[in-house]
Amino acid sequence: MDYEAIRRKTAPERISASQETSLWRFLLLLPVEDPGGANTTLRSAGGTPLYSPPGLQELGFTHLWIKDESRNPTASFKDRASAVVVARAREIGAAVVVTASTGNAGAALAGMAAAVGQPAVIFAPRTAPPAKIAQLLVFGAQVFLVNGTYDQAFDLTIQAANEFGWYNRNTGYNPFTIEGKKTAAFEIWETVLYRSRLARPPAIFVSVGDGNIISGLHKGFKELVTLGWLDEVPRLFGVQAEGSAAIANAFFTGVESITPVKAQTLADSISVDLPRDGVRAVRAARLTGGAYLTVSDAEILEAIAELGRAGIFAEPAGAAAFAGLQKAAREGVVSPDDPVVIINTGSGLKDVGAAMQAVPEAPIIEPTLQALKKVIR
Repeated sequence: MDYEAIRRKTAPERISASQETSLWRFLLLLPVEDPGGANTTLRSAGGTPLYSPPGLQELGFTHLWIKDESRNPTASFKDRASAVVVARAREIGAAVVVTASTGNAGAALAGMAAAVGQPAVIFAPRTAPPAKIAQLLVFGAQVFLVNGTYDQAFDLTIQAANEFGWYNRNTGYNPFTIEGKKTAAFEIWETVLYRSRLARPPAIFVSVGDGNIISGLHKGFKELVTLGWLDEVPRLFGVQAEGSAAIANAFFTGVESITPVKAQTLADSISVDLPRDGVRAVRAARLTGGAYLTVSDAEILEAIAELGRAGIFAEPAGAAAFAGLQKAAREGVVSPDDPVVIINTGSGLKDVGAAMQAVPEAPIIEPTLQALKKVIR
């Protein structure tokens, strides 16, 4: 990135005055050309809301926001990366774009590709939630369900791309994915720090699987510091499921080499044996004064229910970030005076099965007032 050129061409006040509401308002900070496709899904990724739900004020934080990425076109954070990757694919004339995915990245690629007529191929583990597989198929991608893990699908994708000359979108493999994901950092900066004039950067809590999202946030905030638009990078806190904690393990032991694990967690979006962007993900927390936390599947399910009571329907990976904040608050890692942003990375509709585990079943009653009186609260 040519930061001197960016400073000459734009400034915070020009960005803030832009009528563009998607991630493309930051086009001059991205290494791709304008992808065109006005009024298509490709042009509507990003620009997600920041909420301060009253239902979460019981945590005691003075400033608490949730960045709700479920409001993206295919309902997850991954739309940011796929929008930029598809823009790049069109620049270079790629015939086919391919990716491995547990569902969200694939759905994002399939949706963005469909918007502009770009052929896409998706490899997904056969165990991926049905709602995610449905998205892939409805968007018209060619889908292969792999009888194996995400990591095996990832490796097969690389082999297929090399064999057939496809353009590989894989997270942590294609550098343009991180360019899309850094745009969330730009939006947090613009809303919380530039417009609201918050006195100090918030602590950011985000779930971590392959490590590409937290690495993208880190890159975005570093670029803002380089441009002179931000004084310091916020503390970044990565949250991993206890059953899929390869990056957290590296952080805890103080090393920058990632040892694979046998991932077992209901949070499929962050279930990864060998994170492909693990080293940068470790550094994202360490270099910003942040940390890693691990949470159990039971804590994730409880977090789904608590967020739901605040009006936010999160998939397990998104709820994991909230569970991580709760743990950090209990352990004194953050204090009530610390401003905090939690990133909900995807919609609960992506995994209804997990959502139903988080709440009690609805009673079935006869259609009479007497039957209702027996069970009503």
